[in-house]
Amino acid sequence: MDLELCVAKRHVVADDVVELTFTRPGGGALPQWEPGAHIDVELGELVRQYSLTGLVPAADRWSVAILREPEGRGGSRYAHTRIEQGSMVRVSLPRNHFELSVGAPGVLFVAGGIGITPLLPMIAKLQGEGTPWDLFYCGRSRSGMAYADQLAQFGDRARIRPDDEYGIPDLDALIAATEPDTVVYSCGPEGMLSALEARCADPAHPRTLRVERFVARQIDTDEPETAFEVEFALSGVTVRVPVGRSILAVAEDAGVEIISSCAEGTCGTCETPVLDGVPDHRDSVLTDDERACGTTMMPCVSRARSARLILDV
Repeated sequence: MDLELCVAKRHVVADDVVELTFTRPGGGALPQWEPGAHIDVELGELVRQYSLTGLVPAADRWSVAILREPEGRGGSRYAHTRIEQGSMVRVSLPRNHFELSVGAPGVLFVAGGIGITPLLPMIAKLQGEGTPWDLFYCGRSRSGMAYADQLAQFGDRARIRPDDEYGIPDLDALIAATEPDTVVYSCGPEGMLSALEARCADPAHPRTLRVERFVARQIDTDEPETAFEVEFALSGVTVRVPVGRSILAVAEDAGVEIISSCAEGTCGTCETPVLDGVPDHRDSVLTDDERACGTTMMPCVSRARSARLILDV
């Protein structure tokens, strides 16, 4: 963790969704960030990642919105029950693996539930630049859809579509109605993201798609795991990673420090440069092009296709 910030405001923005706004205890500007960035937030003994959000970003404050998840491991429950206005909370500097492309002729945002949070700053940026955009925002019910009231200012450009009013969204029709050069940005539940990936990969009607996941994607592979060697070039340590253990865990046992957070391949904290070898990517962060390039990997979940990897650690 890098900063200890004060909760300047605590605001309920939807059913089971609380917005926390952080500032420096003595005031002053916070480090700059770009739309799509997220931070780690220390919640008791847990650390969780949340997207920086808001339609009106300010230099001296960061805001996150946290959905209470009864079946979670306790992080969101802690945020909802233990953090109040005036609380001090440790957070990380912003990281961004969901950058907004520059120069896209048109953008479609598709949000599912709390997945609206990383998209709000993107909308604000494009709106300010005059770049065409549209939003399709779905959720179970209107009362549970954070920031729906704020988005109403954009009229038909922001389509708010609760399932209990409009039914299950037809994502195929939604994408088919876009221009071929439209870039689609989406964040939300895994079922929605997987459906969009399949639709946008259709060779008959391809679309450029960027997604951010809150949970790890399912990796389908028929290849059995095998052991492999990893050389940590900067540390001068070589280890053998057996079946059933991660590079990250073996590195920790060997005294090699790799900063990590989620340990599930979703946050990007442990991203590590690859100097040699072929990674077996199993994360939910890197794009297909980044995976094909093979110059970086997430050692918390990814493995090796080659007998040996050399990492710049």
